[in-house]
Amino acid sequence: MNHSQPPPRPLASRAELKRVVADYYSRLAAAARSDAGLVAWCSSIGPAELLVAMGFEVYYPENHGALLGATRAAGDLIPWAVAAGYSPDICSYLTSDVGAYLAGRTPLASAYGLEAAPRPDVLVFNNNQCREVQDWFMFYARELGVPLVGIKSPRGLADVKESHVRDVTSQLEDMIGVLEEISGRDFDEARLEEAVRLSRECTRRWKRVVRYAARVPAPMTFFDHCIHMAPAVVLRGRPEAVEYYDLLLSELAGRVSDGEAAAVGERFRLYWDGMPIWGRLRMLSDLTRSLGAAVVASTYCNSWLFEALDPQEPLRSMARASLECFNVRDEDYKEAYIRRWVDEFDVAGVIFHNAKTCPYNTNSRFGLPRRLE
Repeated sequence: MNHSQPPPRPLASRAELKRVVADYYSRLAAAARSDAGLVAWCSSIGPAELLVAMGFEVYYPENHGALLGATRAAGDLIPWAVAAGYSPDICSYLTSDVGAYLAGRTPLASAYGLEAAPRPDVLVFNNNQCREVQDWFMFYARELGVPLVGIKSPRGLADVKESHVRDVTSQLEDMIGVLEEISGRDFDEARLEEAVRLSRECTRRWKRVVRYAARVPAPMTFFDHCIHMAPAVVLRGRPEAVEYYDLLLSELAGRVSDGEAAAVGERFRLYWDGMPIWGRLRMLSDLTRSLGAAVVASTYCNSWLFEALDPQEPLRSMARASLECFNVRDEDYKEAYIRRWVDEFDVAGVIFHNAKTCPYNTNSRFGLPRRLE
C-alpha cells in the first residue's frame, strides 16, 4: 500500500465555495433576525424553487445533519433524541439534528456564527426520498408551533406516469395558497419560472461536473463531489449556484488539459452506492488514492440532477423532477441505473454502504449487489 501517494493540486474554487456557503448562512441569519425576513425549512428534494419564488430564504435540516456527521458531533447528540423517544434505528440525520436542537448545540456557531438554526416561518417537505422527513419536520412543527406543509409522493415507481405527475402538481398548487398566507405575498409565476430556470442551469452544470469523472484518469472523485455539491443542494433556484459551477467547470477543464489525476497512477475505478460517511471522507479519500483507486461515480451525488425541470411549465416539471429521483423508483429501475453508470464510467467494482439508519439510501439488503455481480 503506497501511503505516500501525493494528493492532487487543490482546486482554487474551494475558497470560492467557502465564501458562497458563508454568504448563504449570512442571508439566513439576517432573514431570521428581521421582522420582514422569511425563512422556510425544506427537505433536500422538496419544492425549493417555489419557496425561493415566494421570497423565502431556504434552510435544509438534512444539510445540518450532514454537518453534524462531518464534525463528528452526531454520536454525542443522537442520545438526546433517543431519550426523547426516537428510535436509534431510524435516520441518524433526524436523530442527530433533533438531538442538536434539544442539547442547544450546533456546528453552525463556530463555522458561521449562528448560535442556532434560523427559526422557520414554515416547514415544507416532500417524502419522495423517505418517510423520516415528514416525521422530522412534524417534530419541529410541534416544538416551534410553526405551520407544516408537505408533498405526499408515490414511491416504488417503475415508470413516472401522467397520473403521478398530476397528483404531485395538484399538491404543489394547493401549497401556493398556504405560502401566500404565511408570507403575505402574492404568488408570481414569472419569479417561479426564473427560479426553475436557474435550478435547471445548475443541474446541467452539476451533471457536467460529475461526468468529468468518466474521463481516464478521473480529475475528481466522489469524495470531492460530496464537498462541491453544496451549491446544488442549498442554492437551488439562485444564480450563485450557476456562477459557482461555471468556475468549477473551468478548473476541471484545466485539470484535464494538464492530465492531472485525482488518484495519481489510477489503476481501479469504483462506484459508491449509498450515503457518504461524512466523518470519514478525508480518510476514505486518502485510502482509496493510496491504492491507486478512484471512486468515480455515485448514486448519492446524482440526487441533485433534476433534468426534467422546465421553466415553461414550472410546477409540472418540478413534480416530474421530484418523481424521477432514484429513491422514488422500483428495484428494476435502480439495478438498471447503477448498471448504466458502471458501464459508462468503466467501473471495476461497486462499494455498497450499508447505512444502518438510512434504508432508503441503502441498496445492499435485497439482493441487488448479487444481481449486479
